[in-house]
Amino acid sequence: MQEQVVKPTSIAGMQVLFVMAIDHEYGPHLSARMTPLMTGVGPVEAAIAATACLQRLEASGQLPDLVVTLGSAGSRRCRMGEVYQVESVSWRDMDASRLGFARGVTPFADHPAVLQLPMLLPDLPRASLSTGGDVIGGEDYARIDADLVDMETYAVLRACQRFGVPMIGLRGVSDGADELEGMSGWTELLALLDERLAIALDKLAEVLERGLADSLTANA
Repeated sequence: MQEQVVKPTSIAGMQVLFVMAIDHEYGPHLSARMTPLMTGVGPVEAAIAATACLQRLEASGQLPDLVVTLGSAGSRRCRMGEVYQVESVSWRDMDASRLGFARGVTPFADHPAVLQLPMLLPDLPRASLSTGGDVIGGEDYARIDADLVDMETYAVLRACQRFGVPMIGLRGVSDGADELEGMSGWTELLALLDERLAIALDKLAEVLERGLADSLTANA
């Protein structure tokens, strides 16, 4: 994917960079509020795109004060069509247990398997999230020790940590209640999630306007 030249959005004096995977999730309600960095699908594409963008912004003295990653997620535990703020994220693909490391722990890294995220929206429900390179459905959920599943959040967070920028995650549940059958099983609720994610962004703007983000810390 060709690198986008995306600048942070100014909200209440804070520079906020929005990050999404692809424009399927970016409908008219979100597009009326911000222009996101589109990373592409999966942890590798997300890590490359987020790192390249933050590197460019750092070089120009424009690193954001906050990164917001948002989009859809699957779940067997959370309500379909609802939006959740991500309280923690893990990487389900990482398994070096044959070398004696606990599943999910990156060998020789200085961070735990589960990474905590700041909570800025008191009225929005919280959920844990598992990021990986596979599309989860059906019985696959039985092996996931998290409320939500996606393919990008962990990768974007690790890029943010590299640059010392705090990040929050917002995810709307698009699928998971039934077996996922093709693209339509994922896209059916995206228009609704576009509207509800936009409402969450309005709430975030209110929080920033009230100066309630003072407790933000970079997860570095």
